[in-house]
Amino acid sequence: MNIHIKRLLRPTFWKIVAAIILTLGLYSIYLRFTGGLAAVTNLNDHFPWGLWIGFDILCGVGMAAGGFTLCAIVYIFNIKKFKPIIRPTILTAFLGYLLVILALLIDLGRPWAIWHAIIMWNPRSVMFEVAWCVMLYTTVLFLEFSPVVLEKFRAEKLLKIIRGITIPLVAIGILLSTLHQSSLGALYLIVPTKMHPLWYSINLPWFFYLSAIGVGCAMIIFESYLSSKAFKKNLEFELVSDVGKWIVVVMSTYLTWRFMDLILNDKLSLLFVDSIETYLFWLEIVLGAIIPVILLAIPKIRLNRAGLFVSACFVIGGFLLNRLNVSVTSLQGFSHVSYFPSIYEIIVTLFLVTLGVIIFNLAVQNLPVYEKTEEQILVEFEIITDDDLKVQEAK
Repeated sequence: MNIHIKRLLRPTFWKIVAAIILTLGLYSIYLRFTGGLAAVTNLNDHFPWGLWIGFDILCGVGMAAGGFTLCAIVYIFNIKKFKPIIRPTILTAFLGYLLVILALLIDLGRPWAIWHAIIMWNPRSVMFEVAWCVMLYTTVLFLEFSPVVLEKFRAEKLLKIIRGITIPLVAIGILLSTLHQSSLGALYLIVPTKMHPLWYSINLPWFFYLSAIGVGCAMIIFESYLSSKAFKKNLEFELVSDVGKWIVVVMSTYLTWRFMDLILNDKLSLLFVDSIETYLFWLEIVLGAIIPVILLAIPKIRLNRAGLFVSACFVIGGFLLNRLNVSVTSLQGFSHVSYFPSIYEIIVTLFLVTLGVIIFNLAVQNLPVYEKTEEQILVEFEIITDDDLKVQEAK
């Protein structure tokens, strides 16, 4: 234990960077709650939603979509070979939703009223539906991840109960995710005259849902690759390379639908208008869909660890740009407001990301997040040695 504590407290470059970000983030949050939103953001009555909604909420929820996607594959479609990577994926999703809730508390004008959605019902409101789905799905993710904690403390009775309701939990989680991933896009259907036509579409809920599945798959690859580097865990490369195939299918469908939507609504000419919106639209499409689909369709690249990781990064980058384009770029021109996030908004966003990385790191080091391979079990029971295991991994 002393060795573990010493290792945790040993200063490194990234630990110092993380400490600085956390300190500045806590100070920014303090200013926000003592001085209000106006004291720390560049938002106003004409442009009330900025980086904290576009990145912290829309991107955070979407990038956590790997949880329900992989759960559906393993438990509903019964493709059990992906089970070894399901725990870290659920952990990533669970942390994503917890940080989204924290971001909401920071962004809401009256955060102390966040509980009102529980008792003050407005079933016709899309935001009401999103609020309930996020609350319920976060609970589902907690229950889905709880076996990892229960195994740590050997709570066999509770573990048996949770495992017995796994399939219903997964089914409920898929339903809730489908509802609120698409409903986040439906939020913007109420501003048809204020949103740039390159992004406004009655199909926006479906675009949000499809792109969330695509980025969820990319996050599985991203997290698996970085975890293998940071924690010396098995990458399960054959599994994550298969995930790359799904990205090709999902993002190809998304790309085709986006352009068909433009054609059917006589918006194709907007793709050649000399404007910042046009350039950012093309950057989003090329970066997040065209390039990764081409790369992952080539077996030589998809079956290469670095090639697979870079392709996933393209999908994630394009997804982030899409959500920021929808929430910021598409609305600026029509609101006649030039918005750029303040330094405090940026610091709080970095604070949330850093906090998520730290908690993930602590969870992996202290909980059985990664299921043991057959070889590791043999080492534990002293059937083979650590040296034998290192030789097998090297091969």
